[in-house]
Amino acid sequence: MHKKTAKAKTGWPPAVIAGAFQTGVLGVRSLQRRGVKTLCFDCNPRMQGFRSTYGPARLCPNPDVEPEKWLDFMKDLARELGEKAVLIPSSDRYVTAIANHSEMLKEYFLLNPGIELQGILALKQTQYQLAAENEMPMPFTSRVNTLDELVTVTKKVAYPCLIKPWHFREWEHFQKTHPFYCQKIAVANSEQELIDCYRLVQEKTPQVIVQDIIQGPDTSKRVYLSCYDNTGRRIANAMFKELRCVPFGMGPASVTEPVIDLEADRVCDAFLKKIGYKGICEIEVKRDNRDGKVKLIEANPRLSGGGDAAPYAGVDLCWIHYQDMIGQTVEPVTPTGKRFQHIVLRAEATAIPEYMRAGLLTWKDLFKSYKPPLAFFDFDLRDWRNSMETIVVFIWALISNLIRRNKVD
Repeated sequence: MHKKTAKAKTGWPPAVIAGAFQTGVLGVRSLQRRGVKTLCFDCNPRMQGFRSTYGPARLCPNPDVEPEKWLDFMKDLARELGEKAVLIPSSDRYVTAIANHSEMLKEYFLLNPGIELQGILALKQTQYQLAAENEMPMPFTSRVNTLDELVTVTKKVAYPCLIKPWHFREWEHFQKTHPFYCQKIAVANSEQELIDCYRLVQEKTPQVIVQDIIQGPDTSKRVYLSCYDNTGRRIANAMFKELRCVPFGMGPASVTEPVIDLEADRVCDAFLKKIGYKGICEIEVKRDNRDGKVKLIEANPRLSGGGDAAPYAGVDLCWIHYQDMIGQTVEPVTPTGKRFQHIVLRAEATAIPEYMRAGLLTWKDLFKSYKPPLAFFDFDLRDWRNSMETIVVFIWALISNLIRRNKVD
């Protein structure tokens, strides 16, 4: 990535990345390249970390289901490492687990002093409540607990609207045949559709969030990436513009590029400073066409997929956060100004046909968006097993989606 890469000094502690999805793998890669002994773990053996050159990951119990067994695993891991390692979460599951058991874990690991606040942000209902209390602009948002409450909300929300669980993992418990199985959100185009959606999830998740969709093109979305030190001072920041996303119109970005957006930066930075945030955070915001305001989509208080774009802009968030966690003084780091496109190949296999179907992408536009320099979230020549899988999945899914698109057309 850089010819001259700063390295860890002798005696610096190891690091443990909680979560072995590709996001966690990239956290491990970041620190291993700096000379930090780093490993990751996960309760799902299908995650990329178990096949990675930078692993393999350690298999742990599910902290949501077996918290005591997970804590025993963490204690054993700490004993194996022989010293307190820096513990950095890369998924909401582990943000929540670490926050819930921080008193015990801090005896064995170096924890972010802001982990309690991260735990609050990891849950949508408390995240939106915190945002509202601290004047973070956001679309109309309502927490619903019963069908009667939902009926009242149907008169206030604008359509189409979103309905989502308090935490997306809650919909993982549906049967695979359920229309919302493993989904993060559902879209309702009318009052009746919203009621029908709620009835589909009411038995398992009666508590949901109903929210307006921020109006505007996907290119109005910004991904704010940052790190705040243990005093709340911002020591790293970068901003990216979304070009495409999955699902179309409201999902995580599949292609982004660096951008300067002073208003989005001001809004996000002011919110995090006001709540006294410490650590890594990604905030997704979007400018609403209706009033021109930059509004919150969601905050991710951890290593994130979008955060992988930052190192290519000269802002290695995981490394910067690690240094702060071990007590090093870190001078603020800002983007280099380098232009590039950051691509999530697996997501692109779905995004490309969707955008073509909507008339928002031509083959000429596609080739232009893949013009070098490029950076990839899920393709790394050194990590050949996962990269080969990515290429196979990308080609197969792209062809299948294009065929499906042609049949529909």
